[in-house]
Amino acid sequence: MKSHGDFTQRYGSWGLIAGASEGIGAAFAQALAARGMNLVLVARREALLNRLSEDLHQGYGINVRCVAGDLADASFLEGFRRIIEDINPGMVVYNAAYSPIGDFINVPAADLMKVVDVNVRGPVVLVRMALPPMIKHGRGAVILMSSLAGNQGTPRIAAYAASKSFNRILAEGLWYELREKGVDILACFAGAVRTPGYAGASQKDAPGTLDPGVLAEKTLAALGRGPVVVPGAVNRIAYWIMGRLLPRTTAVRIMAGSTKDLVPSGKGGA
Repeated sequence: MKSHGDFTQRYGSWGLIAGASEGIGAAFAQALAARGMNLVLVARREALLNRLSEDLHQGYGINVRCVAGDLADASFLEGFRRIIEDINPGMVVYNAAYSPIGDFINVPAADLMKVVDVNVRGPVVLVRMALPPMIKHGRGAVILMSSLAGNQGTPRIAAYAASKSFNRILAEGLWYELREKGVDILACFAGAVRTPGYAGASQKDAPGTLDPGVLAEKTLAALGRGPVVVPGAVNRIAYWIMGRLLPRTTAVRIMAGSTKDLVPSGKGGA
């Protein structure tokens, strides 16, 4: 790990994490706090944000701001313009996601549109706001959370998987556009992670399941090395086999087997 000074010199003194209340988002918050970065924590559940904020302030002595609200709400997103102008975040982690479970035709249309609002429109709007000051200062980073589910069509979470593919493609394009402007862009292809949401949706760990802290550390270590990271050896093997070795129809069938036992209690976002 780089020293606190090295990390904040490279990426600035403030970071913003969307979807920070628990699980992966909270793990990124702890990892950035340990590197000396002040944080803006964004999520729907204010009580969880406040608890995390207190722990991080006491544990690392950083400044923490909590912003509670629904990233599916366009007016809530628009409010970040003032926050970004105030703190000029040098690190943005978009971890927020909405994932209704079930056959596409059985998922209410409103839930499907919320997938688009949170998982697609949210990162586009927030990253578009955050990039100009990063480019101006010649430093910064954006991490977009993708998923192994987005490596091919994934039944029973079809809209979510499509949105995660979008985030990977967005990151790759931005990585090329910004590679000489001092801004690192990275899509993290997460496999199964031991989060409260995953525990509620699945009854047992999938092969290669990671702890959130491990995923966050491996992702931060990959900044500046390319547009995509796949944390975990098992996940990297699965990513390569499913994306390059197998016919796509076979990959979709395999994913169908892995999602057939997911239960709707796992839907939602941080």
